[in-house]
Order: sequence, then C-alpha cells, then structure tokens
Amino acid sequence: MSAPTGRRRAIAKALTALLPLAPYADMEKIRADAGAVHMKSLPPTIAVWLATIAHIRHVHTDYEKLLAEGYDRDSARFFVLEQTNRVLTRWRATRLLEDEDEE
Repeated sequence: MSAPTGRRRAIAKALTALLPLAPYADMEKIRADAGAVHMKSLPPTIAVWLATIAHIRHVHTDYEKLLAEGYDRDSARFFVLEQTNRVLTRWRATRLLEDEDEE
C-alpha cells in the first residue's frame, strides 16, 4: 500500500529541497524508501534524510564492503562519512552528514 497522497507530496517536496541535483534513479529509490511503512511515523523531512543517508551509504560508498570485511556498523559508517558527504555535495544537498548524526 502506498503512502497517502499528502504524505507523498510532502516527501517529494522535502526530497527536491534536500537534493536538488540528485540523479532521477537515486531520487526514486530514496522517495520509495522514505515512504516505506517503517518511516510513516517520522516527519517527511526526517524520513527523506534517513532514506538519503542509507541509500548513499549502501549504493555509493564502500560501506557494504567494510561490513563484509568484518567492520562493525559504527566503524563502517565512520569510514564512509567523507564518501557520503562527497555524494551529498555533488547532489548539492542542503545538509551534510556530521559525526554527531551517527547513532
């Protein structure tokens, strides 16, 4: 089941505001992830941010490789912080990931 129309619109607006130059294929995946059932209790802007970081981490960095090499999640996230921010910068994101953002 898809998200209600108002929420879909809010997600689309938040996505466009956060990532003005992200490629269409990436935007579509992030949009779908932000609209997932487990994100529905979050404000659209937070859902978009979390979906964006997860997408970039898994698709555009060495995160998966580091996990496969035995690094724990927090260490792998630390090591891909700069790669993640390079992608955000390339997409002209209005925000970058900081160490404090990691949990």
